[in-house]
Amino acid sequence: MRCFKYLFLSLLVVSQAALAERIKDLAQVQGVRSNPLIGYGLVVGLNGTGEQQIYTQQSFATMLSRFGITMPSGIAPKMKNAAAVAVHAELPAFVKPGQAIDITVSSIGDAKSLRGGTLLMTPLRGVDGEVYAIAQGNLVVGGFGAEGSDGSKITVNIPTAGRIPNGATVERAVAAAFQQDDFITLNLNNPDFTTAKRLAERINSTFGPEVAMPADGASVQVRAPRDPGQRVLYLASLENLEFSPGDGPARIVVNSRTGTIVIGQHVMVKEAAVSHGNLVVTISESPQVSQPGPLSGGETAVVPQSDVSIQQDNSRMFMFQPGVSLEEIVRAVNAVGAAPGDLMAILEALKQAGALNAELVVI
Repeated sequence: MRCFKYLFLSLLVVSQAALAERIKDLAQVQGVRSNPLIGYGLVVGLNGTGEQQIYTQQSFATMLSRFGITMPSGIAPKMKNAAAVAVHAELPAFVKPGQAIDITVSSIGDAKSLRGGTLLMTPLRGVDGEVYAIAQGNLVVGGFGAEGSDGSKITVNIPTAGRIPNGATVERAVAAAFQQDDFITLNLNNPDFTTAKRLAERINSTFGPEVAMPADGASVQVRAPRDPGQRVLYLASLENLEFSPGDGPARIVVNSRTGTIVIGQHVMVKEAAVSHGNLVVTISESPQVSQPGPLSGGETAVVPQSDVSIQQDNSRMFMFQPGVSLEEIVRAVNAVGAAPGDLMAILEALKQAGALNAELVVI
């Protein structure tokens, strides 16, 4: 008896027709970016869900010493209501001192939950070691946990990480590099020579010839005024220009976990013949009882008995003509009754045979 396990397959044929898009959606100005910040701090006010690590006790003692309180040597404070945490944030471009940014707080020890905790004043440093922001505030934790006296427990989401909206105040600004030259550079989110060429042509058709020049397949240099105010107005007009980017390469993306297959528009195959068939081997166990004869002195025993059967479906072969699209391949596979998972095997076979022009990406 054959048993089939069907997997849900979502097949999307992606059309990459040339549509006008804004420059700001396809490219970024070089030098205009955020900067990561990180810090180490203490969260207090926890309801017995803190930790007893040595570094937490040392941090607590150091904090007390700043307020003129010295703990006796050899005494380890009980830290059930405190936890050591890592604090990180993104410092946006052009942010000024005095503005607030969001921060994320994560436990770095064995604290059970940060729910209800308060982050004490924590300096946030950049990669150069300088302090760029000061963080402090009450945590917003989306997860929670509960534990019974018998050891049973339940956890919803992640209770050991939380956020503080506007939890850090910026103390130092980062200079933007885009104001230091006669040119600005637009970096494409998806490098493509055709897109770079069309981007330069669109800018030149609006602002005049030789204003923009592709530097390579990923960037375009644009002449811009040096005055900061004029440069802002210039970029505001530039980033809202619309143009048609180049079509992406022929590519097939397969999600092996969900069975989803996404096929690009320009995927084509050469002439090829594909044979599809299934071989099913069924093994069934039927234990038999061996009963000895009367007065023979033997013992009753169980004798294993196996039945092996082989069933092979009729193989089906179908021909693909040169230049056929993947949409037609899908129709052909469905016509011969292949299971959704077989489509992936056919695509791999076509790739190995050199009959598929697309890159096959499995995620």
